[in-house]
Order: sequence, then structure tokens, then C-alpha cells
Amino acid sequence: MAMIPNQLPRLASDPTGRAFGLDLPPGALAGPADDPYLWSGHGPAGPAAWGALRPAARTAGLLPVLLGGDWGLDRWELEPERMSDPADHDAEEVLAGFWGYGTAGGEWPGLAPAQPWDTDPDRAAETVAEMLTEPGFWLADARPALVPARRSADIPAVIGWSGPLNHENDVARLCAVLRSWEDRFGARVVALTFDQLVVSVAAPPRTPEEAEAVAAEHFAFCPDNITQGSRDTATLGGYARKAVLDTPVWTFWWD
Repeated sequence: MAMIPNQLPRLASDPTGRAFGLDLPPGALAGPADDPYLWSGHGPAGPAAWGALRPAARTAGLLPVLLGGDWGLDRWELEPERMSDPADHDAEEVLAGFWGYGTAGGEWPGLAPAQPWDTDPDRAAETVAEMLTEPGFWLADARPALVPARRSADIPAVIGWSGPLNHENDVARLCAVLRSWEDRFGARVVALTFDQLVVSVAAPPRTPEEAEAVAAEHFAFCPDNITQGSRDTATLGGYARKAVLDTPVWTFWWD
């Protein structure tokens, strides 16, 4: 995978990240000593963490992400060496292929149209991260992390995330779709757990028709969202209304 120069090794001798204009809490690097793929904090991020990490994108090419769930990284089965490059895959071809394996029926409807936005996608991601890490929210205990990635959509592939293993072994193919959502909807990868992906959306669909078009993409991307969802989201139309329409956070879970 084509990657930017990896600045993470510098944190071994500068653990607070002051050279990058940061003040990192105690944490650890994951991966080979000369080429780590992830820095993660030991304790909960807290609502202010995302904003504090944002300068690392400009000063070091390191992008923020939250790592949630009860399992430590040693149980995540991260295998970056197995992943291809998201740039080698076409988002529509990936989704059309998954659609053919799914149970939605009918022909692949094609990609949903792009949405205009007047909200900065990175600022929207920060707002979502702040909300999800507030006390009482489900990512309140999530840890802050930094990843050497060119764009937010590539984060799962760079760290070799295996959350969608039962759906797709090479998460870079899904990252190609995330890239397309970045371009069309101002999406950003905000958080990962062992088997969940949380994406902020600066420009979600505003009409039921637009939402249903995006819901079809979600079904191909993560069918468990619908096939194992609640009664209200068990159809594309219901899912579109409840989980896509005017919704600034998209969450995906693979069984």
C-alpha cells in the first residue's frame, strides 16, 4: 500500500509528540519498531481528544481515530501486511459485487448522487467524536489513536483491521468505498471497535429518495446492518429513514 512517510517511530523518543505540536497522554506504538502502524493512548480519550489530535494531520501526516470496545488491541487480529491498496479498487465495482451476493434482489442500482456540503468534514468529524465520547455515550471509554494514513478512509487498511472478516477479508476493498463516501458525502472514519466502524458524515442525504439510494450502498457494504437490525430497519426503506436520512453518523457492524 502506498503510504506517506511514517512519523510514528519518532514517538518512541518523543512520547508526548511535542515535535508535532502535540501533548499526547501515555500510550504505546503497535507494529514493528521501525515501522509502527498505530499509536494508541492507554486511557479514555475524552471529548477533547479529537480536537487535540487534529494538528498531527498537518504536522506529521498522522490521522486521529478512536478505538473502542472492551478488547485490547492484542485481540483485534490486526494484519496490515495482508491488506491491499484502496487505490487498486473501484468503489462501485466493489459494491456491485457485494450486491450480487446479497439478498436485496434486483439489479445493482448504482451509486447514489453526491451531496453538496457547507460543513467542513474534519470539523464535522470532531463534533461527532466529541459527542460519542461524552460520559454516558457508548464510546465514552474509547482510546485516542493516530495512524499514518493519506486519508481517513484508508485507516482500516493501514492498521489491517479485521472487523468485516466474515464479509470481506481485504478491508482495503471497503476502504475504496469509504474513499467514495469521503468524496460524495464528506465522510470520515471516526471510530473502530473489534467489529464496528463509525463514520461521520458532513453531508448526509436530505430526501427519502436520496437516503434509499445510500441505503442500498450500506446494504452491500454491511448487510448485517439490515438483515440483523431491528424491525424498524429490516427493510431498505426503513433503514434509510432511521439510519441514513439527515443522519451525521453512520455505524456498521459485522457479525
